[in-house]
Amino acid sequence: MSTIDADVLAAYNAGIEKNRLRSGLGLVEFARTCEILTETLPAPPAVIYDIGGGYGEYAWWLAARGYTVSLFDISERNIEMSADLAAEYPKAQLTAAEIADARNIAMPDESADAILLLGPLYHITEYGERLAALRESFRLLKPGGLIFTAAITRYATLLWATTVYGERNELLGDADFIEMVERELRDGQHIKKTSASYAGMGRSYFHLPRELADEIEAAGFVNAEVRGVIGASWLVPNLDEQWKDPKRRENILRTVRMTEKEDAVLGLSTHILAIAEKPR
Repeated sequence: MSTIDADVLAAYNAGIEKNRLRSGLGLVEFARTCEILTETLPAPPAVIYDIGGGYGEYAWWLAARGYTVSLFDISERNIEMSADLAAEYPKAQLTAAEIADARNIAMPDESADAILLLGPLYHITEYGERLAALRESFRLLKPGGLIFTAAITRYATLLWATTVYGERNELLGDADFIEMVERELRDGQHIKKTSASYAGMGRSYFHLPRELADEIEAAGFVNAEVRGVIGASWLVPNLDEQWKDPKRRENILRTVRMTEKEDAVLGLSTHILAIAEKPR
């Protein structure tokens, strides 16, 4: 069974995930995802598996709210770093924090009330392997259990490069970069060229919103609903500074909530989140 790109895994093992959700668009992604989880999850102490959960930002946040949470990630470094968050949540603990592939989790059938699959699908580039990860989550969930699945949209790289063009880089004039973007817009395969000046993530897969819902339903889930957890917030100037003001933060989040289910806007949200249910 193939796994994620070696460059991607090496980057995670170098610790790049640390604090990703604490600056820039990660602030919006974390805040809005937490809101959706609060609105949707069963009450604690429901059992939650955070699969591909990095070093556990969501896992620890949920554990502090009384949930029974197990964290799984393919990166050894991420699992090591998860212990660093214990100091921030002194009254919480994780049931487990283990190195594991999203397609093979050593837990019993129908043992979870909800599963977070917020990273694996954009690092598993083959359709059949993404289905394998989704079907593994299906196996683990109790009937009626919920899955929360994240993806990166096909337009994310181009949108990012456009917003920083002329200020932080000149990628829109880089022929190799444009060829890479044209490929990912066409078929979702994000494959950076070694000759390009772009130094972003390794090989990945970027979804169309409807495609994400279709994959989840192909794995057996029902009632898949896709939401844009970023919306157009990447247009906000000086986001980190504005986020420090509670009133401005709420204004930004309100724009995301207002448009998160609009089909015409979903593609503009660099990150999307699908919620689906295992049939009862």
